[in-house]
Amino acid sequence: MSVWLGVDLGDARVGLALSDPELTLAHPAGNIQAWGDSFHTIDEVIDVIEDEGVSHVVVGLPLQLDGTEGKSAKKARRWAANLVKRMASDDEGRQFVDGTAPTVSLLDERLTTVSAHRQLLEAQISTKGHRPKVDQQSAVNILQSALDRHTPSEGVYGG
Repeated sequence: MSVWLGVDLGDARVGLALSDPELTLAHPAGNIQAWGDSFHTIDEVIDVIEDEGVSHVVVGLPLQLDGTEGKSAKKARRWAANLVKRMASDDEGRQFVDGTAPTVSLLDERLTTVSAHRQLLEAQISTKGHRPKVDQQSAVNILQSALDRHTPSEGVYGG
């Protein structure tokens, strides 16, 4: 069994979600403070990957409503590419599941933040309490979408 990690990138925080080992449910796994630049979080994300035995990472791709890629989507692609490159570097002594770096994919995350706010309201969490939780909930939504599309015979989500 393996665990997947969902990532919602932001300039203030990067939200994280983890799957269960059966790859059926996503749950919140916290935030990493980004200090104005999500690229500063890559090493901490790699620590989570190692600590949790993650075999696949799903990064939210913030497409525009018309489906085109804007500045944020291009930044997410660069972040994912940097994550792959950093995990591949030999000199870090990384401890990955099965000794290999996890695969990384991008998933359209349009409206996940809107959906996350709605879910938090439905859970009767005050709007004041949304900020720290919305990034995690968005990561849960991204990861759950990937898990719902995944079939065991496919191996890894390919989108």
